[in-house]
Amino acid sequence: MSNPTHVHFVSGETECAAWLYRPPGQSPCPVIVMAHGLGAVKDMRLDAFAERFCAAGYACVVFDYRCFGDSGGISRQILDISMQLDDWRAAIGFARSLEWTDSGRVILWGSSFSGGHVLTLGAEDSNLAAVISQCPFTDGLASVLAVNPITSLQVTLLSLVDIIGSWLGAKPVMLNTAGKPFSAALMTAPDAMPGYLALVPEGSSFRNQVAARIGLNILRYYPGRRVAAIRSPVLFCICKKDSVAPAKTTRRYAHKAVRGEIMELNLGHFDIYRGVPFEQVVSRQLAFLKQQVPL
Repeated sequence: MSNPTHVHFVSGETECAAWLYRPPGQSPCPVIVMAHGLGAVKDMRLDAFAERFCAAGYACVVFDYRCFGDSGGISRQILDISMQLDDWRAAIGFARSLEWTDSGRVILWGSSFSGGHVLTLGAEDSNLAAVISQCPFTDGLASVLAVNPITSLQVTLLSLVDIIGSWLGAKPVMLNTAGKPFSAALMTAPDAMPGYLALVPEGSSFRNQVAARIGLNILRYYPGRRVAAIRSPVLFCICKKDSVAPAKTTRRYAHKAVRGEIMELNLGHFDIYRGVPFEQVVSRQLAFLKQQVPL
């Protein structure tokens, strides 16, 4: 299979960088739009998933959010939920505009934080062919309560400082996306830092930092509440030992999907991207695609 084409599409006042995977064979073909989770960039194992989907006949658009990775944006590492959702909408529009893709067969694939984004977007876009939500963030309160109180206090204080500073034009206050237990970071479970950083390839543009303001905004984000409004088929891949997005809460939301399917794995949040667990989950996702969006 050929390497992906490096492309850009406009989102807001700048551009998002993306990989475009075009499968061999006849067109128009279904297209999967993909982006990563909390503070992550596309080269953190999304290529592994996209290569498998493309080999099976599905085009893929794999993008970085504005202010992250290879995408534009002057203030770097600003994780803004509304802005990321707009990037998704721009990516979906780009995927539909490609002359060799089927605009009526667009699929969304998200993991972790973006696993929540695809649920939000699935509820608002009735023309999607399917949604795949992997170890998804579904509930801000559940995820915050999964963090130890010492970390929560540190993150809250830094978030307040960053928010107030943004009103006054100060530079963003940064905190680590993943850190050691009890440190000031968004993810501090024992498996978070080693699991998250293990996804970063050599030479990546990834930075293990985000503007601290997201620490408070996470608490207000509840994409799981939108699940019942999704009319497309949805596959939920849930990690039973998830230290970031508690499985019990995700399962409760997943059961509200009108056309939902649930795959549960006895894994932690970061196990799903590599090795045998990767093979298990990508095989299940391909089976779901072949059933719901056949070539």
